[in-house]
Amino acid sequence: MEAFILGTGGMMPLPGRFLTSVLLRREGDLLLFDCGEGTQISLKSLNLRWKKITTIFISHTHADHITGLPGILMLSSQVDRSEPLTIIGPPKIREYIESSRRVLDMFINYEIIIKEIENPEISSVVYETPDFTVRSIPLNHSKVCVGYVLEEKDRPGVFFPEKARELDIPVGPLWSKLQNGIDIEHEGKIIESSEVMGDSRKGRKFSFVTDTAYVPEIAEDVKDSDLFICEGMFEHALLSSAREKKHLTSTQAAKIAKKAGGIKKMGLIHYSPRYTERDLKNLLKEAKEVFPETFLCRDRMRLKIPYED
Repeated sequence: MEAFILGTGGMMPLPGRFLTSVLLRREGDLLLFDCGEGTQISLKSLNLRWKKITTIFISHTHADHITGLPGILMLSSQVDRSEPLTIIGPPKIREYIESSRRVLDMFINYEIIIKEIENPEISSVVYETPDFTVRSIPLNHSKVCVGYVLEEKDRPGVFFPEKARELDIPVGPLWSKLQNGIDIEHEGKIIESSEVMGDSRKGRKFSFVTDTAYVPEIAEDVKDSDLFICEGMFEHALLSSAREKKHLTSTQAAKIAKKAGGIKKMGLIHYSPRYTERDLKNLLKEAKEVFPETFLCRDRMRLKIPYED
């Protein structure tokens, strides 16, 4: 699994800093989190197969998080897309998409599935596959806003072929069943998968939080994340402005990560346009004083999310 940072800015795009968007690639799944202006440019620059995006998760309907959507929807009609595209977000996302299609007279030749989160004030599973789930988590912004947490389901444990041989189980379909956690019958005896498999292994966890006032409860949702992408819009000196606008300082983001526990890395994102590239070092410095495993997200950065050893 790997994450691609497509944009890191808030409010307005800048040269070299597009608006916030992150693409997560997991096996054959391409999942997009927010779709700010400039998203298409970063996708093209990274040579990603953006037409294979299956699901787009929108945090809220402020312009700097959704203005890239119309372009993605229209462009997908030019590449012989046959698979449906699912878009998930809080209330108003359906109205935004449908009005954009109407006003722009979009030609769409594939199915668009829109799922509005019915109760964004509570954490709930909004997307699920046999291998992972995505939950929305409530945030506190000037408009209804949610974060997202992707959690892989536990994987089967390590298969020990020597134990299978000791039980005289022939190589082939029976081994495959045991590896998939299925008990088998062999030579009149029931052999349980646990006899030849180690303990199940923990899956990976990715969390995405942007545009929120400081909410301590976020920590419980994002704990044990292998990668936590979190907004750090302001430095601590602008705490009063952050509170007024319901955004996080980099220090507050770090406090969430520290309180959560188990987070391997936190990437700051969604910077105020007031900060130059040099200024961003101050945001990083303040965050690292609280949570040392913090780094600055940069446009078109690629981040691998490996399994635990």
